Amino acid sequence: MIIDFHTHIFPPQIKKNRSRYIDSDPCFAILYSDEKARLATADELISSMDRAGVNVSVILNIGWTTHELCLETNDYILESISRYPKRLVGFCSVQLQSPEAALKEIERCAGSGIKGVGELRPDMQLLDISDEQLINPLVDILKKHNLILLTHTSEPVGHIYPGKGAVTPEVLYPFIADNPELTIICSHWGGGLPFYALMPEVKQAISNVYFDTAASPLLYSPRIYEQVVQLVGADKILFGSDYPLLEQERIIKEIKSAGLPAEMEDKILGGNARRLLGINS
Repeated sequence: MIIDFHTHIFPPQIKKNRSRYIDSDPCFAILYSDEKARLATADELISSMDRAGVNVSVILNIGWTTHELCLETNDYILESISRYPKRLVGFCSVQLQSPEAALKEIERCAGSGIKGVGELRPDMQLLDISDEQLINPLVDILKKHNLILLTHTSEPVGHIYPGKGAVTPEVLYPFIADNPELTIICSHWGGGLPFYALMPEVKQAISNVYFDTAASPLLYSPRIYEQVVQLVGADKILFGSDYPLLEQERIIKEIKSAGLPAEMEDKILGGNARRLLGINS
């Protein structure tokens, strides 16, 4: 089974009225102001999965800056997982600057089958993840419902690209270390966080942290697979495409060409995700 742990979809009204949402939300504007930045609906995602041989996709939201836009797009994600219950797994978005509304929204989404919160973007959502008064209620409700937190992460060095942001390992590490019982997925290889696993205290702190491969060909050479396997183990890596930014086939081909043992390849392409999401068939 192949599971893509990092995809994005949007309601048809957003795809048709891109400019209106660009004017309404800074996060959306940064990511999608360029007309070449593709937007996809749930039906388009399913078609792409069929072409690529992907069995299940996790559909993520983005870091909307208002509660109202989180609600609008969460509704579409809930509708989509209801329409395709065996193909799509949903994560929701919340804006913690509206704390009571955010927690209520997580309760609503959890009751409708959401498996996690993400893609969290603390910088764009103006969230200080070191603020325990703000963050602890989120952590508590995630643990209460056994939900996963998926956060955007970026490299502190390298080229600049739209949406790179400032959620680097230095920003994330204290939060990770303070919440060892929380299952956390750091997108885009954790912005290089696995490389610090050579430090014993970091290796211990990230014991419940996973890293997805979203947009990997745009960031790293294919050697990243063997390197991160050596540093944190194949059990910690999740195939993610960042569709529709990249087609799924591109990263699947890269993983299959990495020269990893078949058992490790199977874990990365779907085995680890099946375990995290509780998918038995």
